[in-house]
Amino acid sequence: MEMMDDTGYLLEAEDIVKRFGDFTANDRVSLRLRPGEIHALLGENGAGKSTLVKIIYGALQPNGGRLRWHGEAVAVPNPGAARQLGIGMVFQHFSLFDALTVVENVALAVPGPFNPRALAERVEQVSAAYGLPLDPVALVADLPVGVRQRIEVVRCLLQDPRLLIMDEPTAVLTPQEARGLFVTLKRLADDGCAVLYISHRLEEVRHLCHRATILRHGKVVADVDPRVETAASLARLMVGADVQSVAAEAQEQAGPVALTVDALSLPAMKPFGVPLRNVSLEVRSGAVTAVAGVAGNGQSELFEVLSGERLAPTPDSVTIAGRPCGARDITERRRLGAAFVPEERLGHSAVPGFRLSENLLLTRHASGDDLVRTGFINGGRTRALTARVTERFDVRFSRRDQEAGALSGGNLQKFVVGRELDRKPEVLVINQPTWGVDAGAAALIRQALVDRARDGAAVLVISQDLDEIFEIADRIAVISRGALSDTYPADAIDRERIGMLMAGAHESGGTPDRDARA
Repeated sequence: MEMMDDTGYLLEAEDIVKRFGDFTANDRVSLRLRPGEIHALLGENGAGKSTLVKIIYGALQPNGGRLRWHGEAVAVPNPGAARQLGIGMVFQHFSLFDALTVVENVALAVPGPFNPRALAERVEQVSAAYGLPLDPVALVADLPVGVRQRIEVVRCLLQDPRLLIMDEPTAVLTPQEARGLFVTLKRLADDGCAVLYISHRLEEVRHLCHRATILRHGKVVADVDPRVETAASLARLMVGADVQSVAAEAQEQAGPVALTVDALSLPAMKPFGVPLRNVSLEVRSGAVTAVAGVAGNGQSELFEVLSGERLAPTPDSVTIAGRPCGARDITERRRLGAAFVPEERLGHSAVPGFRLSENLLLTRHASGDDLVRTGFINGGRTRALTARVTERFDVRFSRRDQEAGALSGGNLQKFVVGRELDRKPEVLVINQPTWGVDAGAAALIRQALVDRARDGAAVLVISQDLDEIFEIADRIAVISRGALSDTYPADAIDRERIGMLMAGAHESGGTPDRDARA
């Protein structure tokens, strides 16, 4: 990649303004990137990060301000124009077709006629040069998440980018895969490519990035060297106040088993789903048990069978409070004192067009909250509970009892978690509790989970975030390709071991270590 004079800027965003109606997402935001610089873009949910990078990438047009490329003013009307300039972007959610091969997916973003053999050779050459080995003829559906991310990166590299935008790139990677990605990014930087790096993982920002621009409420509030900051000081700049660390004192004694899964095997229900293979698990009262794993290894399937969205083969495959529940639906399981928070906020946890009070009613109408009497909704009671949840969990909205779809992702997540915790469930199963949530909201949610466990509930957290797991978990298991490992005390397992288990180091049966959990 061609190097520029290191005194000049590759990209300059000057006084960028972007409005959506009366809401200003970017308020005179300025950002400068040099060639070979790894530059972090930090901020809370709704701070304006995604809006800014979409403007740089041509997916949105600003209402004011300008972009300069190599010192010259430019317009970027669409992503195609951005790619022609030399700007590539790897999105948080991959844009790959499972039913196509690696080279076919790459071809969709590479201009010109499709020559499979020639393109496959280019893929092999570029992927080998940057330590991102790929098999061009492999079917994407058969590949782990870390390899899928390689495809996205290599697809950008084939276009010889001068600027690579990465949005939460390590959210779905094992620790070993994340370290491999960092090596690649540093190599790109050494070759003169600038990297604009968005992440909520502040420790990796400190170790990887040369500069950090921090947004708050759509404005730039700081431009710092993250290498001389702490994770706490970066979080303080993002939030505008100290972010309280989670207080998770060691569990004194394990309580009785409240949730069990016994030798559960289930075939995949979707074309590219993951079958569950002989999964066994015990979750005890008074403790947070975490299931770690890279996305797409059976987490969704496990959640579905625990929540009752999918029934188990036998009634005693799943038990709650000692009662066989494998054949009971989700409402019956809620009546036994269980609560569930799925991964997808909008569409699964909440109906976008329904008000918050209506969404609360959907999961609590049969839970003994006196919300429905003889077929009629108790509107006053429902609104009162909604107000209690939004106040306790600091859910912010522009008007009272707003539609769920109008909330930011972090605020909606606080609402759906708060809605379930407000019931004081005896068993709580939550999938990806702080996915894409900023530091302040994540701390609030994690502390609430720990507090519920210390109040005697059995809490099962399914998470890809190892920082989160080590912060709140008493016991840890790992799921890989639909098989669950033994369960270990959190202080008896380290990240390296978890990374190996994520890669499938455990046997396919995965019987829990009962002695370790007692």
